Amino acid sequence: MVRQDQVPAVLSHAPGGPGAGHGAGGPLRQSGFLDGDALKRTFIERAKALGFDIVRIAQPDSIPLAPERLQAWLEAGHHGSMDWMADTADRRADPRTLWPEVRSVILLGLNYGPADDPLAELAHKDRGYISVYARNRDYHDVIKGKLKEVAGFLASKASSDVKVFVDTAPVMEKPLAEAAGLGFQGKHTVVVSREFGNWLFLGAIFTTAELPADAPERNHCGSCRRCLDICPTNAFPAPYQLDARRCISYLTIEHKGHIPEELRSGIGNRIFGCDDCLAVCPWNKFAQAGREARLVQRDDLALLPLADLARLDDPSFRARFAGTPIKRTGRDRFIRNVLIAIGNSGDAGLAENAERLLDDASPLVRAMAVWALGRLLPPKAMALHAAERLEQESDPDVREEWRRAMEPRIEALA
Repeated sequence: MVRQDQVPAVLSHAPGGPGAGHGAGGPLRQSGFLDGDALKRTFIERAKALGFDIVRIAQPDSIPLAPERLQAWLEAGHHGSMDWMADTADRRADPRTLWPEVRSVILLGLNYGPADDPLAELAHKDRGYISVYARNRDYHDVIKGKLKEVAGFLASKASSDVKVFVDTAPVMEKPLAEAAGLGFQGKHTVVVSREFGNWLFLGAIFTTAELPADAPERNHCGSCRRCLDICPTNAFPAPYQLDARRCISYLTIEHKGHIPEELRSGIGNRIFGCDDCLAVCPWNKFAQAGREARLVQRDDLALLPLADLARLDDPSFRARFAGTPIKRTGRDRFIRNVLIAIGNSGDAGLAENAERLLDDASPLVRAMAVWALGRLLPPKAMALHAAERLEQESDPDVREEWRRAMEPRIEALA
């Protein structure tokens, strides 16, 4: 997701010279040799040689309805705690607001499709489910490097400036991708390609070069609503609308606080993200397994034992998930998610892992340890834990978890 404190990548005038790297220097400009159709063909060939699977061009003014739709989404509060979405709304509305000199927007897709159906893993309740996209290197780093290389190639072939973006600036990649003909936004709001399904990472290159634009893609969802119906937490109030506050990906990754109690059971064993709506899309019948080695699933990031994860302290968490997107949630939020999965497992044998975390330094962790145990332990055992800890607990949210956990137990003991 786009964060407010991230800075868009700008290609410098000369490596190592003034403005090099990600600083305040200007965009890269070199003398050009190609233009128009020839430039576009040459660029696409180079992009595909670097591993991009699909490349399309949009004009900067191709998403006139996007500002109104974005504003309605924000006014409905569907962005949750992602305040940076609202803070940058004006710049998101039009690429020319972000960079007035832009003349063409290049959208590039990189396929990361899994080799097998990831939803089969949800049946293993004692294991944690990691979203497919996070099972290897952070895609931001992988794609940004490729974008910089192919953008530098473009700058060397045309008298133009370039800027590259991959979730690092207020760019509305999905509407632009649809306008460019790369795919269409499905009812789950994710871009779907008729060639690759919906397992695509998107990157964008803004350029001052005039490139022939592609025709927009029309919607091909038809009457299908598989993605809407499978959502465990009913995160889609209507087709083509996502309420992030109910989305498991948002809740387990972006949301920093306690996850609302009424949504916890729907999370199941998903401890980082969710792929349900992606995995059931019929257009995935054309999908292929991703071929970028740094994004191919690592075996040690699938079917992770919840008992092992619950033992992670901060240093071991950082070491375990170094270089992956998982690391950015931090240990406490991650263990919060693990405890919800333990509570949903129905496996009393996992209770000892939650018991150990009742005295954790983080209130976020302690609260979910209480909730998990309330789902796994008999009333007398919960009462003993409450007697030992409730009086000493100072955090109001943890105390409230104890109160809710003990209410049905008090009735059972009466």
